[in-house]
Amino acid sequence: MKVSQIPLRTLREAPAEATIASQQLMLRADLIRKLGNGLYTYMPLGLKSYRKLEAIIKQELEKSGALEFKPTVIVPGEIWKASGRWDTMGPQMLTAKNRQEQDMVVSPTAEEAFTAIMAQGLTSYKQLPINCYQINTKYRDEIRPRYGVMRGREFNMMDGYTFNADDESLDQSYRAYADAYLAIFKRLGLKVIVVKADTGSMGGSGSEEFMVESSIGDDTLILCHGCDYAANVEKAACKPDPALGNDGKPQVKTDLAVEEVATPNVFSIEDMEKFFNATPKTFIKSLIYRVINSTLDMGSAPGGKELKAVKDGNLTFYPVSYVCVAIRGDLEVNEAKLAGALKASEVCLADDEEVRKWAGAGHGFVGPLTVRCPVLQDLSVEDMHDAITGAGKDGFHIRHVEPDRDYSPWLKADVRTAKEGDTCPVCGGKFYTTRGNELGHIFKLGKKYTESMGVSYLDKNGKAAVPTMGCYGIGVDRVLASIIEANHDDKGIIWPVSVAPMTVCIVPIKYKDAMKDAADKLYEELMAAGVEVLLDDRDERPGVKFNDADLIGFPVRVTVGDKNLPKVEIKLRREAEAELVPLDEAAARIQELVKAEFAALG
Repeated sequence: MKVSQIPLRTLREAPAEATIASQQLMLRADLIRKLGNGLYTYMPLGLKSYRKLEAIIKQELEKSGALEFKPTVIVPGEIWKASGRWDTMGPQMLTAKNRQEQDMVVSPTAEEAFTAIMAQGLTSYKQLPINCYQINTKYRDEIRPRYGVMRGREFNMMDGYTFNADDESLDQSYRAYADAYLAIFKRLGLKVIVVKADTGSMGGSGSEEFMVESSIGDDTLILCHGCDYAANVEKAACKPDPALGNDGKPQVKTDLAVEEVATPNVFSIEDMEKFFNATPKTFIKSLIYRVINSTLDMGSAPGGKELKAVKDGNLTFYPVSYVCVAIRGDLEVNEAKLAGALKASEVCLADDEEVRKWAGAGHGFVGPLTVRCPVLQDLSVEDMHDAITGAGKDGFHIRHVEPDRDYSPWLKADVRTAKEGDTCPVCGGKFYTTRGNELGHIFKLGKKYTESMGVSYLDKNGKAAVPTMGCYGIGVDRVLASIIEANHDDKGIIWPVSVAPMTVCIVPIKYKDAMKDAADKLYEELMAAGVEVLLDDRDERPGVKFNDADLIGFPVRVTVGDKNLPKVEIKLRREAEAELVPLDEAAARIQELVKAEFAALG
């Protein structure tokens, strides 16, 4: 290919809205152009890199036994209603009605579509496991799309799904995808951290994320200095630390009755520390949460009769419910863990009016003894004694509180946020934190979708059974941007050879006379050898050509100048120095360099 064939428009400066390196460089190098807010078009060179990335993903998945499918992007709303996510997915899901007034969905994810497709042909256990995937367009109506293709509204995802007869088979499929992911990211030159993760609105029993460290990462990763423990902060668990009293020793059970204490203008934990002259580890912090679309049965819980459950198909859920979370005063609630414990799509702190309705007092005076909604107690409260908490009355707290004696939690769960310095539950080492970007995610979905959507088959005994599922995703655009984030300098992109738009760029100082003949000769030789090569045949100043080559980031640049002929200058983009090679030997030398670059990626 020659540059004159490409509608190339490189930029000296990135648009002001471009705030991270990958977004800036992709726009400057004309790999993408913005069409609308959160909507980007891949230009020819950008699309070449994208297609190479797609090909690597397909190759490794198909090695592991996955088969490619191509569902539609627009899917019937009825399958989302069958799964129960029509009401729980939230405003990110773009919906429309067709001319028959049928509800339709622009796919934000594809669990429902693949479940519906596989249900049509599944009859016997002999057909399992089924292992299928797609690379397809998705749309999520992000409130604030940013970072270019890193977080756009329309994006491309690899979605893999397995349908398995039992948990053992699911485990095998899950590990096969994990191994394929590691092979994919190795070929891309990306060092990934595999972390335990929250299953979120996907549901299921287990999940891991494949992350890359990044200063602009959306996720906080909890890592251990002493072992390979790694988790997203939404999922991370730490070794319980003892609740210590003011003397620094474990708290001691009291026989004293609860005592009310007037505490005017004492609202926060800091206020309580000063007023009671006590460590926050002696306080039970009580927070009222509004819970959206919980599928947990609250009928027998305190206040449960006031909560209205809704039945939609096979799914029963509470569109809105409330809980009081009791947690030790020095800790913070992890809302992802809380949503998971309550099997809810979302949780958020209740507003002032809601707090008063369920707690009988305002913020700062809420206590688990007097609330009218279910109490979820964090495990940090388990060994607390002689504690202080809100009295459920403005301007008052109570002390000498004994959990389980003075109130009975409806549910106990780990909902604390792990943080730097906490103790690793595996080896006892100390946690540290870093920022990361999620590139891939694998889930053990279980029977969440197959049960709700009525999928069954006949098992070995001729009885009806429901398959269990796994779900596996890679954000293709996000991976491409992350490669640039990890591989660039002040001149531009430094592509790994596996996904560079073109492997070699030939830059004649002037495309005429002997330089043109030499450039054309090398171009033809490389093309014949199967090497991807771009010839810059523009009538431009040499500095413009060199700057563009470095900006776009071709792994190998060959400079053809009359001063060096009959030799040409060969330079790897990631190296500072170039080498002079006779023109007749240049094609062989370039092939040797390219082969070594591929070998380094495994």
